[in-house]
Amino acid sequence: MRTHCFIKQKIYEWLNNSCPRQRLGERNMKIKEMPWYNQPWTRVANDGVSAMNDAELLAAVLGEGYGEENAVDLSNRVLASYNFSKLATLSVPELKRAFKKDIHAIRVAAMFEIVRRTNKLAKHGFSKKIETAEDVYNHFVDELKDKKKEYFYALYLDTKNRIIEEELVSVGILDASLIHPREVFNPAIKASSHAVILVHNHPSGECEPSVADTEVTRMLYAAGELLGINVIDHIIIGNNTFLSMKEKGVIS
Repeated sequence: MRTHCFIKQKIYEWLNNSCPRQRLGERNMKIKEMPWYNQPWTRVANDGVSAMNDAELLAAVLGEGYGEENAVDLSNRVLASYNFSKLATLSVPELKRAFKKDIHAIRVAAMFEIVRRTNKLAKHGFSKKIETAEDVYNHFVDELKDKKKEYFYALYLDTKNRIIEEELVSVGILDASLIHPREVFNPAIKASSHAVILVHNHPSGECEPSVADTEVTRMLYAAGELLGINVIDHIIIGNNTFLSMKEKGVIS
């Protein structure tokens, strides 16, 4: 047994020393140089995606490596710094810094956008009619849950509470002195909206409204009354939870 192991070790050393450009562990094998049955896309076709590890799945999305790294090695390097949850929060420029190539950043960003849209469909987030605060939460949660800043949206509805469109009003800390009613109601008037629902996220994950949240809600509610456009609710989205300002009694 010891002799057998010694022989294997000597063969390994001989291969390393006799092939300078292809020393084992020093040269990254390209995907096309792998046996066809071990190439990521072949394994997906034959074994199904559930048989793939994280790096192989990501490699199948990338389609190719970069420089001396093949797609699997590139995926392993990136995943050593970012898991899928963290990757999903990165912008395209941030993804480019990680993967070093524009097309890779675009493919990964597109993959996560498909996941977000699929989740919306699964949660009925694309439902045209808003009936509850949870419907609003489902519509926005995948878009807002990982944001590092506060994103303030207005959701415009018709007389049957069906979604006409949505508008990103501001990015950053919500402040009554920075939010002007025209930014919310001009699009509502143009869209002939009957009602508006306000939505924003708390990056901290906590849904408890701040003083500024309450002030903004009451200001916009009052402006809506003057214009004849009903502000139905203001939903705060946190970490796997949400809060309705209407249910909290801030607006009636």
